[in-house]
Amino acid sequence: MSDQNHKRLFYGSCFALITTAFSFSIRAGILPQLGETFSLSASQLGLINSMWFLGFPISMVLGGIFYGSVGPKKIMIIAFFAHTLGILLTIYSGGYVGLLISTLLIGIGNGCTEAACNPMIATAYSGKLMNTLLNRFHMWFPGGIVIGSLVSLFMTKMNLGWEAQIWIIMIPTLIYAYLFYGQTFPEPTGEVSSLASNLKAMATPLFIFITACMTLTAISEFGPTQWAQLILAKSGAEPMVILALITGLMAVGRYFGGEFVHKFDQTGVLLASAILTALGIFLFSTQTGAMAYVAAVVFATGVCYFWPNMIGFTAEKIPLSGAIGMSIVGAAGMFSTSIWQSVIGGWIDSAREEASSTGLTGDALELAAGQATLQKMLTFPIILIVLFTILLFWVRRRKAATAH
Repeated sequence: MSDQNHKRLFYGSCFALITTAFSFSIRAGILPQLGETFSLSASQLGLINSMWFLGFPISMVLGGIFYGSVGPKKIMIIAFFAHTLGILLTIYSGGYVGLLISTLLIGIGNGCTEAACNPMIATAYSGKLMNTLLNRFHMWFPGGIVIGSLVSLFMTKMNLGWEAQIWIIMIPTLIYAYLFYGQTFPEPTGEVSSLASNLKAMATPLFIFITACMTLTAISEFGPTQWAQLILAKSGAEPMVILALITGLMAVGRYFGGEFVHKFDQTGVLLASAILTALGIFLFSTQTGAMAYVAAVVFATGVCYFWPNMIGFTAEKIPLSGAIGMSIVGAAGMFSTSIWQSVIGGWIDSAREEASSTGLTGDALELAAGQATLQKMLTFPIILIVLFTILLFWVRRRKAATAH
């Protein structure tokens, strides 16, 4: 394949991930409008959110299983149709059930993107360049969220309806379809494309451990960001600006992350990320006003390297797990987040009731409920600090044993 072909596939992958990011940030921005339009509770909104995260792992796992036989091109065709149908059905949903189905379809499109593009980049490149490009590819998830958050904020301030905001998601969808059209896609070869070899590599303690860790890194990142609008609405800071700040810093960090990760290895980076994430969520749960922006900087620095380095760790340290291995790890993160979405919605509802029983009303009630919910979310990164400390010594011992 030509260098031009490789570049076009990489740029197409980036726009596909921008589509995922727009569907995340714009939906986060319109949650209050959806709740008001269709008279939905926080728990119901949580279930709608969970469909986005449920569709993701379903298509990621299936895409990973069939990647070796159907290839990335057909998986991305499915992604395009799922995204397009999901966007149209959201706009013309008419209510709660329609929103559940449309959000599931968009999640399926997003999962196909991860299932096809991660192994495609890992196949086309290797070593340090692979780590650099995986970080730069994943840069466009937070990068797209920055753009989507600001677009959503502007359109909301201009009193443009939530339907108009959903139409915006079609722009990167059409761009990635155009970039992929007519291109030659790399095909998996050798043992990495053998499903039997992949499954054997996945039936190891290290793979099972990193998959379990992914369930916590994903919710540590997506819990606070997906609920930013509702949780931080009365904190004295603009929630969508907070979301844009977090994801903007994540995009910058991921763009320059290749050299950083190469120097400290994925395990050291993941442990430092867990510590900073815990500190960031703690600050979110205790600070208001301008300090909420400081909390956003700390939190962003923490979650920045979680996703690409969990995928990169799998590709580099457990290479025979292949496309299905990367897909299973990513799917575990999204499935975990799907399960926790309605739980978090329930936390918000019960925290509101508890705050109301103490006599709080209005903004004070919403602030207390938001901070109480964030304090519960702090559990996730605290567990990760312990797990990544274990992983750090595990990998070092493994490396030392291999050297001898």
